[in-house]
Amino acid sequence: MLKKILKLFRGSKNKLYKFAQLNKVLRHKGELYIGGYTTLSKNTILGKNPNFNGMKILGTGRVTFGDNFHSGYGCEIITSNHNFDNGNKIPYDETFITKDVVIGDNVWFGNHVTVLGGVSIGEGAIIQAKALVHKDVPDYAIVGGNPCDIIKFRNIEHYKKLKSEKKFH
Repeated sequence: MLKKILKLFRGSKNKLYKFAQLNKVLRHKGELYIGGYTTLSKNTILGKNPNFNGMKILGTGRVTFGDNFHSGYGCEIITSNHNFDNGNKIPYDETFITKDVVIGDNVWFGNHVTVLGGVSIGEGAIIQAKALVHKDVPDYAIVGGNPCDIIKFRNIEHYKKLKSEKKFH
């Protein structure tokens, strides 16, 4: 029943839906924007000004978002995986391996990005659409592909100038 009620109240302008998501997270620094179906977890930490246009957090690991995070539609962060290596059954057993994810300030995900547990994404990084992030991403990197790889780096001087002028979206 609660899922049906929340479904009626989804959307960026709906205060009840945003309120429900904010009350679910571990910590937050104020308001958030939700423009697409978003499910945050109780182990989520939000920086200032997060913008979710479609995000699903799966698993029990902690996910920390820096300030001014933006996501495209259909993104996922997966923090838990079945124990297949040291378990007592095959293909996997009932236990899970959990790994945290840390996302720096001013990071932007394109549509349908998937991030696996144990990853840190540096400040100012851009993750292109449909990328699978399986390893750490350095500050200011633009990455894409499956698995993702560094394509290039942002103009760091320009980025730092805009940051010092506090020009955030």
